[in-house]
Amino acid sequence: MKIILRIVVACIFISMLACVYEPIVANAQQVVLINVKGEIDGSQAALVNRAVLEAEKNNAAAIIIEMDTFGGLVDSAVKIRDMISQTPITTICYIKNRAWSAGALIAIAHKHIAIAPGGSIGAAEPIPTTEKTIAALKAEFAATANKSGRNVKAAEAMVDKTVGFPGYAEPGQILALTDYQAKEVGYAEILAADRKDVLAHYGLTDHEMIEYHLGWPEKIAGWFSDPAVKSFLVSVIFLAVFTEIKTAGMGVAAFIGLLAAMLFFGSQWLTGLAGWFELILFASGILLILIELFVPGFGFWGISGVGCILVSLFLTLGGNVTALSLLSISLFMAIAGFLLILKYLPSSKLWAKLILKDSETKEAGFSSSHDYSVYIGREGVVLTLLRPSGVADFDGVQLDVVSEGQYIEPDVRVKVVSSNGNRIVVKRI
Repeated sequence: MKIILRIVVACIFISMLACVYEPIVANAQQVVLINVKGEIDGSQAALVNRAVLEAEKNNAAAIIIEMDTFGGLVDSAVKIRDMISQTPITTICYIKNRAWSAGALIAIAHKHIAIAPGGSIGAAEPIPTTEKTIAALKAEFAATANKSGRNVKAAEAMVDKTVGFPGYAEPGQILALTDYQAKEVGYAEILAADRKDVLAHYGLTDHEMIEYHLGWPEKIAGWFSDPAVKSFLVSVIFLAVFTEIKTAGMGVAAFIGLLAAMLFFGSQWLTGLAGWFELILFASGILLILIELFVPGFGFWGISGVGCILVSLFLTLGGNVTALSLLSISLFMAIAGFLLILKYLPSSKLWAKLILKDSETKEAGFSSSHDYSVYIGREGVVLTLLRPSGVADFDGVQLDVVSEGQYIEPDVRVKVVSSNGNRIVVKRI
C-alpha cells in the first residue's frame, strides 16, 4: 500500500509540474510571440511546447518565434521543428540576429520567415563531423525545407560542405546566408527592422500580443533534459529497483527511485518528450511488478512490468539509437553502483543504524517456526488442489504443503520429501 501511495503522489506531482502555468484566456485576435535566445536545449523546447499548446487551445491568429541563436542540441531542435511543422496555426520566424545550426532547422520549419538587416541563417555543420551525423542532419534539413516549400539544395548545403550552392558557397564551404541572400534564395520573405515591421507585413498590427519568455519551470526542465542528467536519473531508477529487492522492501530505495522518476518524467513532460502514453506505460509496469508480488505467475507479471518500464524510458528518451545508448549506459551505471552497495553497505555505519543486529537464535532457546522435519517420509492425502501449494492431511493433522512443481489433485496420496522451516515439500506416491 505504501508503494502504491507513493506512485499516486508521484503522478499528482507530475501533473502539478506540467500545469504550473494557468493557460491565458485568448482568442483569434491574439498573436503568440516566443523569445528563443541563446543555446537551443531542453529549456527552449519546454518554452515552445507550452506556448504552442496554449496557442492551439486558444485559437491564436499566429505564432511568431523571435530567434537569436548560434545553435545547440539537435534533439531539442528537432522536437521544436516538429511542434512548428505540426501546428495548424500560421507560424512566422523572425531572425533578429542569427539562426545558425540547430536554429536554422527551426527557422526553415516555419511557414514564413522574416530577417532583420544584418541577420544570417545557415552554418549547420554538425559536431562531431562524421559521415553518419552529416547524413542524418542533412536529411532532416532537406525534409523540413521540402515540407515548407523552400529550396532543398540550399538546406543540404547548410549541413554538408561537399554539396556547395552555386553563387553562394563553393564545394568545400558551408552555406550561410546573409539577410539579402536569404531573401534572394527564398529563405526570407522580408527584411524587417523590428517586430512591428513583421506584424505590419503579415497584417497582425491590430492583434493583441502574448509574449513568452523562459521561466523557472522551463529552466529546470532544460537542466534535467541534459543527456548526462537524464542518464543519471534513469540509473537511479534502476539502482532503486535493485536495492529495494536486495533490502527486502525497506522503502528507502523505493522513495529515492520514485523521486528520480518524478524528476525524469516531469521534466520530459514539460519539454514535450513525454506524454500520457509513456506515463501510463511506466505506471503499468510498476503495477504489474506489484501484481507479481501477490499473484503467482511464474514471473510473467514481473517480466511484463520490467518490459513496460524499459519501453517507457526508451520512448521518453527519444525512441532512437541515442535513447538506446543512454538506456544501456544508465543500466551499466546502475549495476556498477549496485555492486558497490553490496560490497560496502553491509559494513557501513548507515547500514548498522538501519539494520537490527540482535537475533533470536535456536541456541538461545528461540524458535521462529514449528519443527516439521519429523514429517519427512510420512504419507498423507491431498485435501485441496496443489498448484503447487495447498493442504494435505497426515493422520488427522492438516498441514500447508507445496509440491515439487507439478499440480496434484485432491484425494491423491503424497509423501513428505523435505522440510525447511514452515515449508513442507511433498511428491505424488
